Amino acid sequence: MTTLRPDARLRLSHDGRVLIGGSPMRMLRLSPAGARKVRAWLAGEPVGAEPSARALAQRILAAGIAHPVTVAGHFTSGDVTVVVPVKDNPAGLARLLAAIGEVRARIVVDDGSARPVPSALRHENARGPAAARNTGSRVVETELIAFLDSDVIPDPGWLDTVLPLFEDPAIAAVAPRVRTLARGPLGRYETHRSSLDMGPDPAVVRPGGRISYVPTAALVIRRQVLTELGGFDETLRYGEDVDLIWRLVAAGHLVRYQPESVVRHEPRATVRDWLSQRYAYGCSAAELARRHPGQLYCARLPWPSALRWLALAVGRPLAALPTLVEPFRRARELRAHGLPLSTAAAVIGDREVSTARQLGDALRRIWWPAALLTRRGRRILVAAYLLVAVDAAVRGRDPRAAPLRIADDLAYGCGVWSASLRSRRAEPLLPQLIWNSGKSDAPG
Repeated sequence: MTTLRPDARLRLSHDGRVLIGGSPMRMLRLSPAGARKVRAWLAGEPVGAEPSARALAQRILAAGIAHPVTVAGHFTSGDVTVVVPVKDNPAGLARLLAAIGEVRARIVVDDGSARPVPSALRHENARGPAAARNTGSRVVETELIAFLDSDVIPDPGWLDTVLPLFEDPAIAAVAPRVRTLARGPLGRYETHRSSLDMGPDPAVVRPGGRISYVPTAALVIRRQVLTELGGFDETLRYGEDVDLIWRLVAAGHLVRYQPESVVRHEPRATVRDWLSQRYAYGCSAAELARRHPGQLYCARLPWPSALRWLALAVGRPLAALPTLVEPFRRARELRAHGLPLSTAAAVIGDREVSTARQLGDALRRIWWPAALLTRRGRRILVAAYLLVAVDAAVRGRDPRAAPLRIADDLAYGCGVWSASLRSRRAEPLLPQLIWNSGKSDAPG
């Protein structure tokens, strides 16, 4: 039995026949009968077994307009095998194995540790986490595989809200939320700003969405789907998790992010190791762009908003005036579909805030070399760093959070530039401009 929980960003028209939400954002137009069903579902009524109702609910769920709330189904922990890749981390491995709880089996793959791990499958020479996960998955017999890295600790009951989601046969994988253990300055910083933590809200994971990938530090996946996909790409040392998720989506599968399930991640021991890791993550961008054309960019922006901010940045505010027509046109269109003025304004405002945030991130990470070339650019760059430093210090309540945030952005960005220059690929350095910012679906 499935009920629906509306996404936090869902907006509705007066009569409930127009839904705006999802990621990327889309407009879903409903028939009067469909609107009545959706109102009932959002009020807590189960979807039921009627084929047309289930088809409509599936459209809403796949769009990310709402999220499933499913009671326990036929999957249990007995249908799960945990696969743990490990290299030179005996303490973390022991801690993880003690915290996993009841599952059908646990398979540890020792990826060339200096001291062999007892009773583990072993690579004599380190081949990387992708190869270790593949080695473990090949001997799994259960329907579901849970990949857990040796530097995470699952909370009690971590599978309880994950397994019911697999009652939907379209779902191939579910990712828990990866929160950071708040130990030391790095742990406290990553509690508020971790590249592994995708936040408190559930989502459909897809390129171009609010959550475009999930890490395989913790991931539950159908064994058959992983086999059909050929497993992880062992030639990738970093970015193999992003590659896997995007191949799943390209093959027509759904991937869900389930933040009600939590695992805890141990951050790197030193700032040097942490920055080296961030640099390495950035280096994966060029290869991912080659394998997945059009899916990797430094920002995804509606073109009128991008032009408006560019005009302001170069000191030509009058050039931005023509682009101001577009928000009013868009608001009028939303009003014509029955959205209240306040709702239409909120939709437009959310888009402008998202654009500004993405531009700031791209400036600090990727575009700062260009900004250094002009006096105005340097001023804008300094202002961007000051704003983010204040935000990091206030949210982290630690004065060391500000320099860590700046170092985080620079290390990742340098990795992107390094790999892009070596491979002569510009995609990770450029924004993707959206020419139609709100896809519209036919009535349902």
